[in-house]
Amino acid sequence: MTKGLIIFGTGDIAQIAHDYFERDTEYTVVAFTVDSKYRDHETYMDKPLVDFEAILDHYPPADFDMFIATSYAQMNKLRAKKFDEALEKGYDLATYISPNCNYLSKYDCGRNCFIFEDNTIQPYVKIGDNVTLWSGNHIGHHSTIESHNFISSHVVISGRCTIKSYCFLGVNSTLAHQVTLASGNLIGAGAVIAKSTDPDGVYVAPRSVKLDKPSSAFNL
Repeated sequence: MTKGLIIFGTGDIAQIAHDYFERDTEYTVVAFTVDSKYRDHETYMDKPLVDFEAILDHYPPADFDMFIATSYAQMNKLRAKKFDEALEKGYDLATYISPNCNYLSKYDCGRNCFIFEDNTIQPYVKIGDNVTLWSGNHIGHHSTIESHNFISSHVVISGRCTIKSYCFLGVNSTLAHQVTLASGNLIGAGAVIAKSTDPDGVYVAPRSVKLDKPSSAFNL
């Protein structure tokens, strides 16, 4: 049985969410919504674009669910704010798990999660609310990803790790076994985290160095 879905947002993630939900789930996207000060068109992707402040008048939560499709702006706090506001309005928040994800944990993930293709989620992993897992990540056994996190692509989280809330993990970053990321951590692309971190910490990999020789000087 199909059910109508409202997507909050009009950026790239909202557009992608529209395609994934319509292709892989029983949801039909009926409308988009944003805060009134950001609504500069009547439609988006040929669907109605409605003020978030007035969404209850058009699409009551008894008949429609919502998905908050925003990025990691403000270390996921903007997405968390809209998550809370949608719940306060009475909406159930949809979760998307790609059929091409290897979800091996016995624990269901939370609300408003966006889990892309080619993720491997091993046994006993726990995933909270409002978590984005972009494509191609490894989430090791017995690890916990708390609510309001964004994990980009090709991240390796080893076994028994804990990701506290409001973290961002850049592409190809790696967490060693039993590491805890404290709340508000920004992990740069390619960073390797071998021990637990401090709250609001920023951890980056060494920068690449340009050699004085041209590539033609190497016998490759």
